[in-house]
Amino acid sequence: MMFCNKKKLLEVERVVKANDRDYNEKFQYADNRIHTSKYNVLTFLPINLFEQLQRVANAYFLFLLILQLIPEISSLTWFTTIVPLVLVISMTAVKDATDDYFRHKSDNQVNNRQSKVLINSKLQNEKWMNVKVGDIIKLENNQFVAADLLLLSSSEPHGLCYVETAELDGETNLKVRQALPVTSELGADISSLAEFDGIVRCEAPNNKLDRFSGVLSWKDSKHALSNQKIILRGCVLRNTSWCFGMVLFAGPDTKLMQNSGKTKFKRTSIDRLMNTLVLWIFGFLVCLGIILAVGSSILESEVGDQFRTPPFWREGEKSFLFSGFLTFWSYVIILNTLVPISLYVSVEVIRLGHSYFINWDRKMYYASKAMPAEARTTTLNEELGQIEYIFSDKTGTLTQNIMTFKKCSINGRVYGKGGYGLLKQVEIRKNTAFL
Repeated sequence: MMFCNKKKLLEVERVVKANDRDYNEKFQYADNRIHTSKYNVLTFLPINLFEQLQRVANAYFLFLLILQLIPEISSLTWFTTIVPLVLVISMTAVKDATDDYFRHKSDNQVNNRQSKVLINSKLQNEKWMNVKVGDIIKLENNQFVAADLLLLSSSEPHGLCYVETAELDGETNLKVRQALPVTSELGADISSLAEFDGIVRCEAPNNKLDRFSGVLSWKDSKHALSNQKIILRGCVLRNTSWCFGMVLFAGPDTKLMQNSGKTKFKRTSIDRLMNTLVLWIFGFLVCLGIILAVGSSILESEVGDQFRTPPFWREGEKSFLFSGFLTFWSYVIILNTLVPISLYVSVEVIRLGHSYFINWDRKMYYASKAMPAEARTTTLNEELGQIEYIFSDKTGTLTQNIMTFKKCSINGRVYGKGGYGLLKQVEIRKNTAFL
């Protein structure tokens, strides 16, 4: 694994040969399987525990549990601490496991999509996860692109095709891509496409959506490649019956996945606030423990001999400083309820319930596509209530580029039943139309 990571870091140029899996496999390029999940069966427990212990309260109660296992200072049974701690960690682990299960489910759905791949001079249905670098894929209208492809030919004149890049940049307007003239002549001839053995030398995987540089070597000639010759994973083919493309980047090497990054452990503003509050409470607890320990040491030094010798002193050996040290930790254990572990239990339950309320909310139901709201994670729900401003780069983002006819005036005659709006502020003149 470390060797593969180093190899990817050192990759400065990619060499891909069409229709030759044996040639491309020696470079150990990534396959087309994607992973957006955080855990698997083996890593879930250690990684999730590490993430949860980053919460100050969880780390505090774990530290408190260790103190309670020391009989010289423990005045309470360890059972009183481990039960609520295990309860909080278990509830959070179940919630995180549920969220990650849906990520696995989404990954499996994407990895098992079907695509037509040219194998042994025949078009065969292959799962996306089985697509390899160098394969030639056939795309049809309204079909998602399985990997980053070099456009070879299409059903449109001059090798043109139209793609929608909404999943990449949010733009719903169609983009034009054009194949090289020498490859557009291949058309839909399967035998010609199967004999295509061009070699592409291009840049290493990166996250630049608007830039690509490379060279295609074929038939003793070289042809420069630009971003206009490439169709990226996540695009949708539109207004084009079919097209053929050669896979250059697959799976985690695609520009879409390069921009997505790894799933990180996210903290909300409420989590950060609770961590700060717990630190202040713990600081108060330490001060209180020091005051009580000092008072206990003074009391022991003054009148302790009149009652009994503390059990942790040896015969003929008295240390009031050591007595105060142990007493301090005893008071930390006794006063541990100052840190409210029940607060974390309540917050986790509220988050889980809130996610269900989002899914059930009828006002968030989109009837046109029969699409309800979906809370894909239960970690960031409360962040929705912290939104103060919404910034939009253009009006189409909010209006969906949909224009509705309200009212117009043509040659002095008003058409439509909509309100005037801004028309009340202007003079309606002849031969002028307002939309």
